[in-house]
Formats: sequence, C-alpha cells, structure tokens
Amino acid sequence: MQSVAAMALSPALLPAQRRRGGDAAHREARRFDQLRRIAHTPYGDVAYVAHGTGRAVLMLHGFPLNGFQWRGAIELLAPHALCVAPDLLGMGHSRAAAGQDVGPEAQVPMLIWLMRSLGIRHFDVIANDSGGAVAQLLAARHPTRVRSLLLTNCDTEIESPPAAMRPVIELARQGRFVEEWLAPWLESPLRARSDQGIGGLCYADPAHPTDAALRMYFDPPVSSAERMAALHDYAVALERNALAGIGPLLRARYFPTRIVWGMADAIFDSANAEFLHRSFGNSLGVQRLADAKLFWPEERPEVIASQARNLWRSAPV
Repeated sequence: MQSVAAMALSPALLPAQRRRGGDAAHREARRFDQLRRIAHTPYGDVAYVAHGTGRAVLMLHGFPLNGFQWRGAIELLAPHALCVAPDLLGMGHSRAAAGQDVGPEAQVPMLIWLMRSLGIRHFDVIANDSGGAVAQLLAARHPTRVRSLLLTNCDTEIESPPAAMRPVIELARQGRFVEEWLAPWLESPLRARSDQGIGGLCYADPAHPTDAALRMYFDPPVSSAERMAALHDYAVALERNALAGIGPLLRARYFPTRIVWGMADAIFDSANAEFLHRSFGNSLGVQRLADAKLFWPEERPEVIASQARNLWRSAPV
C-alpha cells in the first residue's frame, strides 16, 4: 500500500470520485472550516466551533470523527443555544501538548478549561460514541457545571470498549489503523460507504458518510505522522475501561438525563440503553430508534435538536 504521507501530499493520486460530492455537502464543510477556531490550552491546541446564541451546549463527537459530526444539529440548535463542538485531543484538528494523555479522563479537564476560556461555567452536554464516555466522566466529576445530559449510542460502564473496537485498538497499537482503514476509505468513498466500510458499519443511510464528510474526518489523521500517531494514541487509550466504578457517582447526579439509542447499532449492544437509563438519578427515559446505527446523530440531526430542546425544558438556564 502507498504510504500515508505520499497519499496525503499527492491529491492528484486520489480518484475523481474522491473529489466529487453534492454541492450542499461541500458548502457545509467550507462553512464549518470557516467557523473553526483554536484555543491554546495547557493540554494542547484545541480546535472547536462555537456557533449560535443562548444557553451553552457542549457537543462531544465519536471515534474516529471530529466536531463536524454535529454540523446538522448545530444549525438547527443555533437559534436557541451557543453550540460548542470541540475536536477531542488526539482527533481532528486538535493537537495535544507533548506527552499529554489523550484518554477519556484526560479530555475532561481540557473541556472544563475550554468552556471557562469561552466564559461558560454551566452547560448542557450532548454526546455520542467514545464522546459519551467523556460526557459521563465530566458529569461525574463536575456535576455542578452540567445542566442536562443527552446521551446517544456510546460506551457504558458495562461495555467500554465494545468488542468491535478491539481489532481497531490492536491495529492502532501497531501504528497501522490509519493507513489500513482510514486512508483507503478516504481514497475510495464507495469503499467507505460499502457494507465493509464505516458507512455500512456505522450509518443506516447508504449515502453516508458523504465525500465531504470523509475529507473532514480523515484528511487530518492522514496529513502527517504526528496526527496519525495522535489518533492511534486516542484509540489505544480506549482499551482501559475509564468508566469502571462510575455507577455510584452517576446515580447521585440529578440533572435531567435523556437517552436516545439507535437499535440497529452493530458496535454497542442495545442493552446499554436501559443500563444508562438506570444509571442516572434523574433519567427521563429512553427513546429507541429502530433503524438507526452508531453515528445516527449525523444522519438525523432533527432528532438531536428536538430531543435536546425537550430535555432543556426540564433544565432551565
């Protein structure tokens, strides 16, 4: 296989289908690029988008994505909320400081620092996939800052990491995951959207992820050896269950919590939805989406927006 570095530096080598895509999808990506800012924190340079007005909401993405996952929900919620969507350390356009841990626990103080730097002390949280593990740690450790919590398919104390992640973690440990999985998906969107690609595994709509989304997600990790290693570090850090023993802390948290779960998820077992519902002191129940997979929040942002606004009625500013 051609090296990642050569692939990243030679766009002419990418087939025409890699450069095609709907005009709307590409405009969406350009808009997100324009909104992106960098916060220089003690933990590294954190890329984020902050868009909208009103109550603050922190949106935490999954692996191996970045804040672009939330673009649809941000546009729907921006008239009602200041949506803050960071790239977690180790992914996207964020750069961790030298020697900085990028595991779920280490993301928490970075997020608190980021929100403080924006003048935000209290906020709602929306999360997906490994971002959900970070959200639970944040809620456990900083309960007075969290107004409400909307969790979609994600890690739980009983399944972190899911079995489907173990081959990914092993490839990442060997330094091979980006080159053997992400780079081929970036080179061939049709492959990425196939049953064996990220599309078939994590999306219900065969049109997802779009060409533009693939570029937004996978251009950063294939762009340099440094960014590739950072994403590998993030994956390897998921091997240890960061949520082990968190149950008593979550049960003592009484901010309103809502679970929305895609029941066709091939990564996380559907039993996690009910487990999360029982885990929080003030869970408002579970909404089950019969045909939705892991990354359904990207495909169905209107569900995120409506569920969030309903939840916020129970958590006034």
